[in-house]
Amino acid sequence: MALTLRINGRSQTITARPTDTLLQALRGAGYFSVRFGSNDGQTGAAAVLIDGRLVNSDTLLAGQAVGHKIETIEGLTERVGELHPIQKAFIETGAIQSGYSTPAMILAAKALLDKNPNPTERDVRDALSGVLCRETGYVKPVEAVLRAAAALRGEDVPPYAGPQIVDASYFVDLPAADDDLAGPEPLSRPQSPVSTQTKPKTNIQLSSGVPETAVVGKPEAKVDAVKLAKGNPAFVDDIEMRGMLHAKLLTSPHAHARILNIDDTAAAALPGVRAVIHYQNIKRVKYASGGQSYPNPPPLDQVSFDNKVRYVGDRVAAVAADTPEIAAAALKLIKVEYDVLPAVFDENEAIQPGAPVIHDEDDTEGIHDAGRNIVHHIKAEVGGVTQGFAEADHVFEHHYYVHQVQQAPIEPHIAISWWDSDERLVMRTSTQVPFHARRMIAPLLGLPISRIRVIKPRIGGGFGVKQEVLIEDIVGHLTIKTGCPVRLELTRSEEFRSSRTRHPQTITWKTGVMADGTLHSQQFTVVANTGAYGTHGLTVQTVTGLRGLSSYNCPNREFDCIVAYTNLPVPGAYRGYGGPQALFSLESHMDEIAYELKLDPIAFRRKNWVQAGDPMPIAPLLGEGEKETVANVPVIESCGLNECFEQGMEAIEWARKFEPGWHEVPGKPHLRRGLGAAMCMHGTAIPGLDMGGASIKMNDDGSFNVLVGATDLGTGSDTVLAQMAAEVLGVALADIIMYSSDTDMTPFDVGAYASSTTYISGTAVKKAAEKVAGQIRERAALMLNGGAGSGERGAVKPADIRLENKLAVARDGRSVTLEAVALHSLHQEDQRQIMALASYVSAASPPPFAGQFAEVEVDTETGQVTVTKLVMAVDAGVPINPITASGQVEGGMAQALGYGHCEEMAYDETGNLINDEFGPYHIYRADEMPWMQAILVQTNEPTGPFGAKAIAEIPKDGVAPAIANAVFDATGVRLRRIPFTPQRVFTAMQA
Repeated sequence: MALTLRINGRSQTITARPTDTLLQALRGAGYFSVRFGSNDGQTGAAAVLIDGRLVNSDTLLAGQAVGHKIETIEGLTERVGELHPIQKAFIETGAIQSGYSTPAMILAAKALLDKNPNPTERDVRDALSGVLCRETGYVKPVEAVLRAAAALRGEDVPPYAGPQIVDASYFVDLPAADDDLAGPEPLSRPQSPVSTQTKPKTNIQLSSGVPETAVVGKPEAKVDAVKLAKGNPAFVDDIEMRGMLHAKLLTSPHAHARILNIDDTAAAALPGVRAVIHYQNIKRVKYASGGQSYPNPPPLDQVSFDNKVRYVGDRVAAVAADTPEIAAAALKLIKVEYDVLPAVFDENEAIQPGAPVIHDEDDTEGIHDAGRNIVHHIKAEVGGVTQGFAEADHVFEHHYYVHQVQQAPIEPHIAISWWDSDERLVMRTSTQVPFHARRMIAPLLGLPISRIRVIKPRIGGGFGVKQEVLIEDIVGHLTIKTGCPVRLELTRSEEFRSSRTRHPQTITWKTGVMADGTLHSQQFTVVANTGAYGTHGLTVQTVTGLRGLSSYNCPNREFDCIVAYTNLPVPGAYRGYGGPQALFSLESHMDEIAYELKLDPIAFRRKNWVQAGDPMPIAPLLGEGEKETVANVPVIESCGLNECFEQGMEAIEWARKFEPGWHEVPGKPHLRRGLGAAMCMHGTAIPGLDMGGASIKMNDDGSFNVLVGATDLGTGSDTVLAQMAAEVLGVALADIIMYSSDTDMTPFDVGAYASSTTYISGTAVKKAAEKVAGQIRERAALMLNGGAGSGERGAVKPADIRLENKLAVARDGRSVTLEAVALHSLHQEDQRQIMALASYVSAASPPPFAGQFAEVEVDTETGQVTVTKLVMAVDAGVPINPITASGQVEGGMAQALGYGHCEEMAYDETGNLINDEFGPYHIYRADEMPWMQAILVQTNEPTGPFGAKAIAEIPKDGVAPAIANAVFDATGVRLRRIPFTPQRVFTAMQA
C-alpha cells in the first residue's frame, strides 16, 4: 500500500505492507540512521521523533505514523559539512564509539533540549535512558548533551580538554615495599591511612622522557565521527541490492539430539522460497569457528550443518526467500525427526563417568578425551607447588564460580553475500576478523581464497562475539545455491542463543604465604565450560592461567585446567578473554588472605605485585596450543601500578573507610556502605603470532592514503593509527585518509582482538610512515638543492630535513610544501609514487596495569547491592588519543559492572535460555549508572609505538572483585560467585 508520511519536514510517499513497522518503512525509504537492535523497543536503536517525542519505530506500524511529524537524524542538517550543535558536541567529547545507536541518542537529546534548554545531569540521563549503549558507559554522551545545551543557550563553550593524564615517573624510583608490608596506609586497624596529599594530584604533569608530539597524545576527534554523528550509511545493512534474498535460520529446540531425517519438501515448494540447506545437501567439512590465526587451535569439531544438535539454538537448516516473512513461514514447514538424547549442562558433571558423550563422531581430531567430554587438559608449572606449600607458614584455599554472560552488541550478527561482476563471492559482514573469515570460509564453500572478498564496514559493537565465523558460511552457501545476493541478520533471541558467550568456570585457588607476607606457592585450578563446541576453549583458558599466575611474584606456581564440553550455548571470545574470570577469583582470594592474616589488603598486594624488571616465567608454558609463541621468559619493561593505586585511592576517597561510622548511612540503618579495590593486569597482543600490515601512499596535495587491515570496532583504532601516521609525516590528522578491513584492498591484519591494534597495527603504520617520510626527505633535498643537474646537489642532506606543518624544512630554514613534493615526484622530475608498505609482529606482549576501586551500598533487608562509584586508574603506556582511551575505560567498566552485578544467562532444566531478550537480561541504562572516573596513568613502554600499550580489555577485569571486596567491607559477607543479585547476597547474609 502507498503511505504518505511527513519525514523531516517533507511529505514523502512510500510503499509499505500493512504489517510493516515504521522502522522497516523508513529504512526502505533510505533513512539508514534508524537501526535494528530488537523487535521490542528495548534497545532504542530504532528511535525517531514523532511530534517531538522519542518513539521506538520498531514497535510502531508504519500506518500509525500517517498524519504525524517524523524526524530522523538525516533532517538535523541539510548541507554537506554542516553539523547541529548536538552532533558537534558528540564529536568533540568522544561520545561516539561504534556509532550504531548515536543517531537515537542525538534525537533523544534534541527532544530534551527542545523542551528543557537548561537540563541537569539527571535530566540528561533520564532522556538517554531509553537508548541502550554497550560501549560508552554513558559518561561522554551525558557530557555531550550538557555541552550542547550550553551552546544552544548561546554560552561561550570552551574547547573540550579531554581527560587528565597522570605521569607515573614520580614512582619510577620508589623502593619496593619492605618486609613489614609498609604501604600508603598503616597495617594496624582501625587507624586512618597516611594522607596522600603530599603525592602528585591528578592535574600535575611530570616529565618521564616521553617526547613532545604534535598529533599523538592529543584529544583528536575520531576520523569517522562525522558520518556516525550524521547517521550516514556506514554499517553492513546500510546498502540496497537489487534482487536480494532474505535468509532465516532453523535452530534446535533440544539441547542434545540426533537428526534422523529432514523433510524440506513443503518448505521448498512454498512460493518465494529459493533454497533450503541442511546436512543432507551441504558437504560435511570440519572446522573450528573461532577467528584465530592459522592453523586454528584444535579441535575442528564443527560443520556447517550436522546430523546432531548439541544445544538449544544449534543450527538445523537455513532458508533463503524473497522476503523475511516467506523465509520465516518456510521454517515452519520443515519437518525434522529428532532422537532426543540425555543432556548435561554443568562442567563438573560433564566430566564424570557415565555423563552423556557430546562429541561421539569419528571425524573430529584433537579432542583430549571425547569419552569424558574433556576438550583440553592444560597444565603448566614453575618451581614446585607441593614443596612450596610445605615450606609456607600459612596456606589458604578458596573456591569461586564465574557464570555465563552474553556480549550483547546492539547490532546483532549480520552478513550479506553476492557474486560480483567477475563472479567472485563478496561478503559484507559485521566481523572483527575479515582476513581470518576469508581463509576459514573458503574450504566450507568449496571456493579458493582468491575467489572470495570480505568487506568489514563499521561494526555496531563486537566485544569478541564477532571474532567468529558465525553466519558467513550460511549466506555463502545460499548465494552459491541461488546465484542471488543473500542477507542474514540474527534476531535478538538468536544473538543470545546461537552466537557466543563468556566461558563459565569453577575455580579453586590455593596459596601459601610466608610469615613476612610474601607469596610462596600458588595453585590455580579451573574446570571451564566451553559449551557444545571447543571454539576458543583452549586459548581463553590459557589466558585465564596467564593472567592469574603473572600478576604477582611467586616462586612456585601451577595452573591445572580442564576444559569441558556441555550442552550449553557456545562460549567464545569476549572482551577480557579469560582475564575477568581469573581476576575476579584472584583478587577476591588476595583480599581474603589479607583479612585472615590481618594485613592491609593494598599493602599486601603491593608487596607481591609485579613491577618493571620482573619476569613472567609461566608465559612460555601457556601459548596457543602447539604454537610456541613465547620463546623466552618475558620481562616487564613498564609498570605504573604504584601511581594507579595512589591516584585511584585518592579519587575514591579510600581514607573514608577508616572513619568511625562511615559504613553506616545516616537515617537509613538498613543500608551499609563499603569500599573495595582490585589490581588488574592484562596483555597486549599475542607475541610471536599477531601480525598487522599497513601501506601509505602520498597524494598530489600532500595528503596521504593509509590502508590497514586492522578492524575498528568503534574503539577508535582508525583514528589512533591515523594519528601515528600524521605524527611521523608532519601533517594534521585531516590530511590522513583511512581505509581499513577489505581483504582485496588492504594489507593483511589478524583483526581486532587480544588488544593488539594500537600496538601491532600501530607499529606497522609507524614503520610505513617512516619509510614514506624518508622518501619525502630525499625528494625535498633534491628540490632544495636545485634538481638533479644542479651544481649545488648535496648541500642539503635528507637526514637534515624535518617534517612539520605539512612542510619539509631544512636546517637553514628553507622549506618546500608537501604538496610541492608530491607534484614534483609525480609529474616533474625522476617521477615516482611516494609510498611504502610495512608489517609488524612482536616478540613482546607488554602488560597494561590498573587499580580498580568500587563503592557500594548494601540493603541488609533485601540483599540489594547498589554500586555508587567506580574509579579505574590505568597504565596503558602513552595514550595515543586520551579521549578514545578514556572512553574505552568508561565503557569497559560499564560492561564489567553488568558482569559482576546483574547480567546472567538463566536456563530451565532442559537447557532452554529463559531470558533471551533485553529486560529480563538486564544491561545498565544511562539513568542507572554509578558515578565513574577514568584516570590515565602515563608510562613509556619502550617496545610500543610512541610508548603505547593496550587499553581496551583491562577495564573488564577489576570491577567484579572490587565490588565483592566492597560488599565484604560493608557487610562482612564474602561472595565467591557472581553476579551479586539480591537473592544471592541476602542468602549469604542470612547464612
